[in-house]
Amino acid sequence: MILNVDEDIKLELTSEKHAAALYEAVNNNREHLAAFLPWVGNFNSVKDFNEYISNCMQLNLQQQEISFVIIKNDILVGRIGLHYINLQNMNAAIGYWLTCDATGQGIIGRCCKTIINYGFRELGLHRIEIRAALKNLKSISIPEKLGFKKEGILRQAELVNGGFHDLVIYSILSEEWDKINSTHN
Repeated sequence: MILNVDEDIKLELTSEKHAAALYEAVNNNREHLAAFLPWVGNFNSVKDFNEYISNCMQLNLQQQEISFVIIKNDILVGRIGLHYINLQNMNAAIGYWLTCDATGQGIIGRCCKTIINYGFRELGLHRIEIRAALKNLKSISIPEKLGFKKEGILRQAELVNGGFHDLVIYSILSEEWDKINSTHN
């Protein structure tokens, strides 16, 4: 499956063919990614990504997750997905990351719009949330720009590099998203 974001960016459903490019993206951006992502140190080979992708594909089949690689001008520059999908309660959480060179271009914001539309329109979700480290100013600016509501802070909720990060939790409901998008069209 491919979701077109715009003329330069597309989201491709994560598959085995992306393992080498994911490894390269992470390996070349370890310091940048490890500042706020606890999993970076666990991925030290293409094999690690193959195993991870296999797990992602299983979660997708179980309708618990749908994850995509972000492709800009035919180059893999990150990932985005709907995680912790709960179809009974009709909610999910968005997670994302970008290579250092791809930051500051509005890519994540545009990709989030695409995946939010997919979640609400295709999956029938009612609520989508984004959690980000309180100190990750670039990441927390995304839900704020998209009209999410700040719900609060999860104190010391994520262990990264031996230290705990507070996480800010944001959410948006389908009717809020529809209202925001009807006023911008």
